[in-house]
Amino acid sequence: MTEIQQRLSDFGAPLAHTTFVVVDLETTGGSSATEAITEIGAVKTVGGEVIGEFATLVDPGRSIPPMIVALTGITDVMVMAAPRIEAVLPSFLEFLGDGVLVAHNAPFDVGFLKAACRNHGYSWPGNEVVDTVTLARRATTKEEAPNKKLSTLARVFGTTVQPNHRALADARATSEVLHALLERVAAFGITHREDLATLRNPMPEKLRRKAIMADAVPAGPGVYVFRGPLGERLYVGTSKNLRSRVKSYFTQGEQRRSIRDMLEIAVSVDAMVCPTQIEASVREVRLIAHHRPRYNRRSARPERTAWVRLTDEAYPRLSVSRSSRGDDTAIGPFHGAADARAAISVLEPALNLRTCTTRLPATPRINAHACLLKDLGACSAPCVLGAQANYGDAVDNARRALTGDSGSVVETVASHITGHADALNFERAGELRDGLSSAIEATMRAQRLSALRRCSIIAAAPAGGRWDVVRIHCGRLTGSASVTDGVWAAAHDLSDAATTADGTDPLVEEQEMLARWLETPGIRLLVVDGEWSMPVAGAGRHAHWVSARRTDRDHANSFSR
Repeated sequence: MTEIQQRLSDFGAPLAHTTFVVVDLETTGGSSATEAITEIGAVKTVGGEVIGEFATLVDPGRSIPPMIVALTGITDVMVMAAPRIEAVLPSFLEFLGDGVLVAHNAPFDVGFLKAACRNHGYSWPGNEVVDTVTLARRATTKEEAPNKKLSTLARVFGTTVQPNHRALADARATSEVLHALLERVAAFGITHREDLATLRNPMPEKLRRKAIMADAVPAGPGVYVFRGPLGERLYVGTSKNLRSRVKSYFTQGEQRRSIRDMLEIAVSVDAMVCPTQIEASVREVRLIAHHRPRYNRRSARPERTAWVRLTDEAYPRLSVSRSSRGDDTAIGPFHGAADARAAISVLEPALNLRTCTTRLPATPRINAHACLLKDLGACSAPCVLGAQANYGDAVDNARRALTGDSGSVVETVASHITGHADALNFERAGELRDGLSSAIEATMRAQRLSALRRCSIIAAAPAGGRWDVVRIHCGRLTGSASVTDGVWAAAHDLSDAATTADGTDPLVEEQEMLARWLETPGIRLLVVDGEWSMPVAGAGRHAHWVSARRTDRDHANSFSR
């Protein structure tokens, strides 16, 4: 596997390098639904240093109430020549950029800004929001700050700017308060931008202390495994940044009760760095399927996957199976057993297959009688002499339909749907429609996965300035690499790697994951069943790969399109 050079961003964004945009608004009243903005002030900082300020009066388009004039000092005359909010918003949003938006009593200020964007056709950028009121509740005691008003906090921290109900001055004071509060909350493990979420959903102290588990976890993409006191695997997950993801469990206010229970038990975390995200995802589902961690729900029961297949009997019938068993005529996987049974209820009459579940002898007894299903026209009854003669044709038709030649089945069911709809039996028509849809979808899925299991592929996909090169053999991922160049060389290394198989069928979820990856835009097929998609000159492996590396340079543009 190709080693990935870690970047500083992989370790998360320290608060000292985070851009904060502290904003304060003055308005004509307290409701964003009925009132308007009269002034905007904002201060942009990085590492405690001011790098920009934004300040403007805003014409609210209405008279400012006397009480607001007395509070802020902003009069109708002052805003008469000011721009309207629709003219101010583009400049403010540009100033905001992707910084963390900070405000004192943030719901008030953010509510007005969102309403202004909504009313004038601007998209709210959805920046992360920090409320200094919430921050103060975590970082100050009631004795030093009996209330969390901005004026009180400015006194506590001795800000150089005193708030005075004018937007820019209040934003400057709030900015000073913010950085004083951040110094205090660092003791709670809030040191990176990713940790700010815990301000909204605080974690219990006993769980926050466990955040040190993340210290030894690498920052690349891969799979993490929480382990219990006996070394048992409790939970398996995957992330593009393992360290950041593991730390988030202890700092971002995990709300799932089962996961909180898991975190209380967990004593360590294993991490496996993977070259590519697709390899990490595949390893995750394999680990879950093999070890059945107690707290994983997704992918934990692969044996519950529902398929529809013909039974192995003298007179086959359709049945729900938990495995395709290598049978190319099996269709699926279905979303659940209910969908599989709905498909069977539609396919059986259309294919003239028997519906009873009795295992029939190869030769019917002389005195055998058909059951009630025969009289109802719901079964072809191969259990009686004479009726079984044409059953082989029905089975052959079923095999063709299950392997993709389903046109006649669709026509038959469609006519049944039309007949029920004309008879105003819409409930039955709907059942047939849904069952047919499930059958068609499962047939397409089965063909897609069957094709994947029959071939060996090496493919490359663009991934943020790099290329993920992946080898897939018989429905399994057998290796991957992440490279900035040398795509063909990486493919060569993967093709030379040994392919091992344990004799078991590849997991359905893994196959579907790989099929989706192969269908993503920008995929390049490099090798399919040993056939390279590049020109090969000369004889022998050495000549082949001299040419390959030269072709890699010559075809660089094809990998950028």
